[in-house]
Amino acid sequence: METVILKPDMLNPAVEALKAGELVAFPTETVYGLGADGLNGEAAAKIFRAKGRPQDNPLILHVKNPEDLEALALGPLPSSAVQLVEAFWPGPLTVVVRAHPKIPAVVRGGLDTVAVRAPDHPVARALIAGLNNPIAAPSANLSGRPSPTSASAVWADLQGRVGYIIDGGPTRVGLESTVVDCTVTPVVLLRPGGVSLEMVASVVGEVALPDGHGPARAPGMKYRHYAPNAPVVWVQSASPARVQALLPELKDRYGALALIAPESFSSIARGPWASLGEDDVSAAHRLFGAIRALDAGNPGAIVVVWESDHGLGLAIRNRIEKAAGVRIKA
Repeated sequence: METVILKPDMLNPAVEALKAGELVAFPTETVYGLGADGLNGEAAAKIFRAKGRPQDNPLILHVKNPEDLEALALGPLPSSAVQLVEAFWPGPLTVVVRAHPKIPAVVRGGLDTVAVRAPDHPVARALIAGLNNPIAAPSANLSGRPSPTSASAVWADLQGRVGYIIDGGPTRVGLESTVVDCTVTPVVLLRPGGVSLEMVASVVGEVALPDGHGPARAPGMKYRHYAPNAPVVWVQSASPARVQALLPELKDRYGALALIAPESFSSIARGPWASLGEDDVSAAHRLFGAIRALDAGNPGAIVVVWESDHGLGLAIRNRIEKAAGVRIKA
């Protein structure tokens, strides 16, 4: 399959491809998505084949307006979903509700629920309007790889697997959306993301975390994700001195190291490294791009230093934990 890169002002071929049941990669404010007509089961099934994605990993439906959620839900919307939609749509917040039977089982991952969000990126919103249907879209990468925050990262993974990639430049948030299960009380934070736990709690009150026993109602809950080719070592520390003392041992074990850390760790960098900046917003924006960029240098291991779980820090920790094979507290 030939893959064509489109500019944001050339969306007609992409819209026609979606209408024909084909796949299109497109930017959102979170990460790039690999989209198909969300009400066409055969089209949505192509997403799983292109990504190598497990069939029981549900997709998120992307809609344009809050009222579109009602048409995808079975019965009245939970009050928590209404409150969250009013507070955070359009934006990086996904709500899980009971699914209307018209939603294909492949989109739902075989569950009785559906995950829905309204992106705020103009390209994503224009595609949804052009298709006049929800767009089912996970991240536009090979399953298990770091999520793409640029069109070039999509190309690296999916060239030849998707007809069109729309180049909308780097994504603003850099991490996937927050996913909240609104079918239960209190709501459950299934996946931390671009809207922090504290922000969700400020709207709905108590927020629970998954207990590990229920069905995986959101993407990213069952399988290893976000991993580059090199092994990832997660070092939980706020101390450059402690991390510096640890690096020789890690070098003996893995060979050449690449380092990803907050800017305050720049003084200990002795080889390839990438700064996560000075706060959680910057770190979220830079994390996936840094992993991909350093992995291209074929290091023996990528050491990622991150400690905070405040604000977007919780989402950053979640992504690093799923990518890392080793976790060290220093």
